[in-house]
Amino acid sequence: MSFMDFISNLFGGFGGASSCDLAIDLGTANTLVAVTGQGVVLNEPSVVAIERSTHRVLAVGHEAKQMINHTPDAFSAEHPLRDGVVADYDVTEAMLSAFINKAIERRYPWQPKPRIVICIPCGATSVEKRAVFEAAIQSGARQAYLIEEPMAAAMGADLPVTEPTGSMVVDIGGGTTEVAVISLGGIVTSSSLRIAGNKMDEAIAMHLRDLLGIKVGERTAEIIKIKIGSILPFEDGREKDMIISGQDVITEQPREVTIQSEDVRAALQPPIEEMVVHIKETFKKTNPDLASDIISNGILLTGERDGPYQCCHGLPESAGDAFCSQADAYALQVKGDVYKALCAGRLSGALVSGGLSSYALQAAFV
Repeated sequence: MSFMDFISNLFGGFGGASSCDLAIDLGTANTLVAVTGQGVVLNEPSVVAIERSTHRVLAVGHEAKQMINHTPDAFSAEHPLRDGVVADYDVTEAMLSAFINKAIERRYPWQPKPRIVICIPCGATSVEKRAVFEAAIQSGARQAYLIEEPMAAAMGADLPVTEPTGSMVVDIGGGTTEVAVISLGGIVTSSSLRIAGNKMDEAIAMHLRDLLGIKVGERTAEIIKIKIGSILPFEDGREKDMIISGQDVITEQPREVTIQSEDVRAALQPPIEEMVVHIKETFKKTNPDLASDIISNGILLTGERDGPYQCCHGLPESAGDAFCSQADAYALQVKGDVYKALCAGRLSGALVSGGLSSYALQAAFV
């Protein structure tokens, strides 16, 4: 331990007034950082732009995402996480460090480093968990604690996680769909499917290539998903359309086409149906008493506010009657002392759903 680390830990023991605790959702698509008493202060893409020859970080977050498919050969824009886990340790560490520095300001060298709660997928191996923990410590955390994403979502939505009743959470992220049944402060059964928002983007791009003969990039596919994506026809009965630009499959020349929301809906059916099958399989592994609670209380469907679940309007009926339609969405804030909350087995007021995304949807199980 260095002298400055010793001083940081020493001062951190005196009430923590000059320290702040962070909660981080380290997602495949986006990373969110929440600060005690302030709520979510950072929501940026999990993208890093680097110089290939030196591996030097040039930009992170929004700035780096703008560089995807727009960089010269000397540079690259990379996603350091794949399927919810660390794929490139060094780049992940650099990204985390940049996000932490954006979220909080350390005015003095002796100011305590933050304590961090960081979300991980249910299916993460011990090696993958260790990689996330080490990346957090090396990025500037005084202490780091790991929490599974569905548990964080359940706490953020104020589900009765410590009571002897079953609660099911479905967290659709960028790289994984996490399904968990929670009771008495722990996860009773869980599963992780590596199909989520990114696979939806890929499905849209593939469908447009096959249907309209046009190639689009991942950024364009994501915009299409967010703007006109849905699983069922819109409630007002009016379909949407959108003009997009891409590359003609045959001539390889620039081309503009108008796409309909029906086309996007057709593209999204296969990945959504796989998710629903996965949810049903997890439900089958639940004991009858907990299953009865879930049938009565419903499922918490959560994920990225501007990502996968936005296009999950109508997910229930179209995907095999696994759910009924959505109820209200509501904002969740980070409050209280994260460390004390962890020690008490609950994040006080606390984490934000979707790992740390800002909204949650309540769906009922049929």
